Amino acid sequence: MRPGEAWPAAPINVVVLDRQRTFADAVAKWLQANARVASATAVYSAQSARCMVATSHIDVMLADGDLPDNSALTLCAEVSSRDHPPRIIVLSASAEAGRIVAAVDAGAVAWVRKDESGEHLLHVIGRVRRGETWVPPAELGRVFRLLLGERERMRQDDPLAVLTRRERDVLLRMAEGADRKEVAKRLHLSVNTVRTHMQSLMAKLGVHSALEAVAMTWSWLDVAGQDHPGTAGEPPCRRPSTATGSQDGSMISRLESTPLPLSSCRRRQK
Repeated sequence: MRPGEAWPAAPINVVVLDRQRTFADAVAKWLQANARVASATAVYSAQSARCMVATSHIDVMLADGDLPDNSALTLCAEVSSRDHPPRIIVLSASAEAGRIVAAVDAGAVAWVRKDESGEHLLHVIGRVRRGETWVPPAELGRVFRLLLGERERMRQDDPLAVLTRRERDVLLRMAEGADRKEVAKRLHLSVNTVRTHMQSLMAKLGVHSALEAVAMTWSWLDVAGQDHPGTAGEPPCRRPSTATGSQDGSMISRLESTPLPLSSCRRRQK
């Protein structure tokens, strides 16, 4: 972290997802050597990351934005819809505004290039843990323009398009006549989480009450909640190994002074 910037008091748990094992292992080991990180676990597939989130308390997920078939975006959407989700930082070999916007829409809160330094990554982790969002400064203007234009266009064409999958679920249950407690029970969420989703979706729709939100989106609600990506056919989860306190000194030294190197689980918690 930079001088004067405080991390959260408690050490955090991090999972590093990258299909390049060497990269994932090196980042996890370097993070584990930092006293502000309680644990850093490397995984190599989206399914392994799902298992970690389902079976462990994870504060921050570093997700490989270069996974094929947009699987990183699918994972972001799934993980961010959970109750008390981890903060998701996308790591990628590049940083294009369109890809950053897609990741933010899917639930990510930061984007970091893989050729940035380890200290920069720690800086971003600290900021997102304080509730901030991080976008590479060089792409910030283009990201804002894309976000504003895209949201206005989607709101005109289909008001539900600006909502996340979970926000659509909450709105649909509200339209069915459920109150917040009943919505929370049906979706296996806390009442506070339902309230947060309601506040978010009302802000996105530009309304001031749940009644207004339902009235605006009524003609679209019959299709809400049907496109839920599943995980059928995926292999059983296996708990990956966690980096230990014993580190390769030369690797840590290299990571501190150079950019980052490019190159069956239990039922989900309700």
